[in-house]
Amino acid sequence: MHLVRYQSPDGRPLVGVRTDDTVAPVEGVGSFAELLRLPLDELKTAVAKLGEPVPIDGLKFLPPLDGRGEVWCAGVTYERSRGARMEESTEQSVYDKVYTADRPELFQKAPAWRVVVDGEPVGIRVDSGHDVPEPELAVVANSHGEIAGFTVCNDMSSRSIEGVNPLYVPQAKLFAGGCSLAAGIRPAWEVANPKDLSIDLVIERAGDEVFAGTTSTAKLVRELQDLIDVLFGPNDFPDGVILATGTGIVPELDFALADGDVITITIAEVGTLTNTVAVGREPFAFLATENLEEKR
Repeated sequence: MHLVRYQSPDGRPLVGVRTDDTVAPVEGVGSFAELLRLPLDELKTAVAKLGEPVPIDGLKFLPPLDGRGEVWCAGVTYERSRGARMEESTEQSVYDKVYTADRPELFQKAPAWRVVVDGEPVGIRVDSGHDVPEPELAVVANSHGEIAGFTVCNDMSSRSIEGVNPLYVPQAKLFAGGCSLAAGIRPAWEVANPKDLSIDLVIERAGDEVFAGTTSTAKLVRELQDLIDVLFGPNDFPDGVILATGTGIVPELDFALADGDVITITIAEVGTLTNTVAVGREPFAFLATENLEEKR
């Protein structure tokens, strides 16, 4: 099963449990923020109280995060990521050092309202000519720092900007449409070993496959709970947080995304995320509008 947010016929966001081709509303829970405020045992009890299921046909699924929820990312957590960052950067040693350091690289990626979801466009900057997707296992933590589930994240990245200077990381990572999440959260208690999941990335251009890569979370050099503990050490996340755990798939330097490319990321036992690339701010104006109208 997957925990989901979706739009009711009258436009209100609802919380539900998706099983195969149906969604059942979670009774007494009005938002993911409300759900992620609960201790894990209470959360498990809450999502077992379901209303009448309805077919998914015609439903609009929303990002699995709301309220004061945030998306954060960990960087340089796979050997491939370390190598790619060193290859593109004028300051190679910083990536080599953080790979083995006690303190991981963590950065804020997006507040809930900036997140796009499966089926919506994903963005690249107008002023960057070299952009790539970063397929990542994302850990969903409740406000108590407990791992509640997992989802798929595309941490879009501008290699041309970060490569000039690591201090440009915020500009290389934070932009319109730069953070995409799969529509569903797979509960943690249904994933036997999150450190042994295959991750696959396929990029298509005009119907042709132009890149494919695969890795496994077994190659992740950090422990998931350790990353969450470091994140929560100096911070409160009253409505929960999603932490993307880094990428083990990075295309070669001669590859760059283009407008209209279709990106598909699949993580075993967790889900699939598909987005089409769009350039600039304008395609993502709906994020501000729909959130202002409380439809997301």
